[in-house]
Amino acid sequence: MNTLYLNYVIEVERTGSISQASQNLFMAQPNLSKAIKDLEHDLGYNIFKRTNSGVVVTEKGTEFLYHARKITEQLNEMEKISERKGGQSTCFKISIPRGSYIANGFTAFVAGLEIPHGMDITINETNALQTISNVADRGYNMGIIRYQLSDEENFKSQLKNNKLEQQTIWEFEYVLVMSKNHPLASKEKIHVEDLQEYMQISHGDIEIPHAKHNEDESGKRSKKTIYVYERGSQFDLLANVPTTYMWVSPIPDSYLEKNNLVQRACKTKNNRYKDVLIYRQDYKLGEYDKLFQNKIYESKVEVASAQYN
Repeated sequence: MNTLYLNYVIEVERTGSISQASQNLFMAQPNLSKAIKDLEHDLGYNIFKRTNSGVVVTEKGTEFLYHARKITEQLNEMEKISERKGGQSTCFKISIPRGSYIANGFTAFVAGLEIPHGMDITINETNALQTISNVADRGYNMGIIRYQLSDEENFKSQLKNNKLEQQTIWEFEYVLVMSKNHPLASKEKIHVEDLQEYMQISHGDIEIPHAKHNEDESGKRSKKTIYVYERGSQFDLLANVPTTYMWVSPIPDSYLEKNNLVQRACKTKNNRYKDVLIYRQDYKLGEYDKLFQNKIYESKVEVASAQYN
């Protein structure tokens, strides 16, 4: 089997269109269509079902694509081996949610590394489902997933099905973070209803549709929302637009001081979260994995201690 065909079908599945996939792959559409038909003929089953609105993946195609993604990831890793000087470079890949205490722990991890040879480090800030996929199928050493406590059974089932180990890092409530100049910053008790006239900042690719920690008792959500995709933007907005706020996991004091922010508790329903460290059951933790674990736990303890003192 030509391994290029794997990239072809992955791109077609991603775009849902042979026409769009051919443009992205810089090849003629008839050539791409023929390559897929040849692959399906060799396999003895269809990967895609053609429809008027595009292509959809068949049941057998879904299983094929699962293995295709794993193979392409492994091929990429094998190619990287030849790029490492003297064959002595180390790869460390971690997938995490956007959380300041986690970023703080990761920074401490990197600062504490003693690397005699080369090292490639990959950090992917993303949602829980993508992290599960990264660790299970894409060669990541480990990951941290975040979910609402009400969704715990669902995530436990997914971890079991993907043969992933789990270790609880922290169970916590989201807090509000805002500028020291925010009109609510000096208020002793903040209620969800107080937030309705202000602008909420939310991660556009992390937001969980059914998450309701920012609803008031009547079920109303903020109608003013700015969606961001990286943490630098969120801090810039919070610091420079004093009518914005954000729901976050507890933040280290150093981050608050640096950005002239404060964090405040706000009692509301459905506001219990859990961060869980995950890795494959057949994966043997190495020196760097254990160091990363230690730095994340140290950062959590530091933030929790400061929050409740």
